[in-house]
Amino acid sequence: MKVITMILLTIFLGKGCSQETKNDLANASIEYIANTRGFYQKIIIQNQEVSISNNRNEEGKGVTTKISDADWKELVNAFETVQLDSLSTYKDPTQKRFYDGAPMAKIKIAYKEKEYESLNFDHGFPPVEIEKLVTKIVSFGKENNDN
Repeated sequence: MKVITMILLTIFLGKGCSQETKNDLANASIEYIANTRGFYQKIIIQNQEVSISNNRNEEGKGVTTKISDADWKELVNAFETVQLDSLSTYKDPTQKRFYDGAPMAKIKIAYKEKEYESLNFDHGFPPVEIEKLVTKIVSFGKENNDN
């Protein structure tokens, strides 16, 4: 009887812990900013909405649109893989921003009353650990520019 109890307890605790380790995008706010002398883009994602501003002097969030369910699911999957405590340690793969070869970018995530911020990296060349997330976020800005 003890063996069966231990097996069930192990399975129950194992599943409970794995669910807690995933980040929940519904309770987060993501801000992505890329800029250089002639370029500015601020993308804010919160509550299944994306706000995009291409003017650094603009007050407020900019143009806000609802994120489709398919895009939201893809964004949630990418967000779940991010190790928030390590975000500030991820290294940039390129340094094009040092000679105006790419805008400088940064991502900030507010999650469970705590803020996480990356180091600066080149817009279009994020650290490998957050590449999926950043690529999806940037795609919303590209869609906005096409309109």
